[in-house]
Amino acid sequence: MAPQPPRPAEQRKKDTLHRLEHDEDVWVATAPDDGSGVPYLVPLSFLWDGSALLIATPAASPTGRNLKSTGRVRIGLGPTRDVVMIEGTVDTVTQDELTAQEGDRFAGRTGFDPRQLTTPYLYFRVHPQRVQAWREENELRGRELMRDGQWLVAD
Repeated sequence: MAPQPPRPAEQRKKDTLHRLEHDEDVWVATAPDDGSGVPYLVPLSFLWDGSALLIATPAASPTGRNLKSTGRVRIGLGPTRDVVMIEGTVDTVTQDELTAQEGDRFAGRTGFDPRQLTTPYLYFRVHPQRVQAWREENELRGRELMRDGQWLVAD
């Protein structure tokens, strides 16, 4: 199969925002801050609010512990031949700090409501700092769409 021609940066940003608004799941990569450097990768559902992703995971899980202790994450969105990579900073949000409206939006979007579970969950708000998007080798050049939390491509 011949690769598609490379997309201009404006189209990549548009495609990335479409994924954030319509996809349901991401791959979340974290590592502990204890020096072991052992990475941990899990699929999680998310809610995009236009500027940040909201994810939830058990507080005691490796992902929950890593996100809370490091405040950093790397996220993969989409298939490998149309990937969006997001590096972000993380704010921990307890269920008490989450607004009812945000909790309801998360539950409606993801199909599950951690507020209803007996296992203690934390929410994490991911603020993208770096966003890259590419399909094939011909899109590696120019794949960076956001740096230091600022879009490099105008709307």
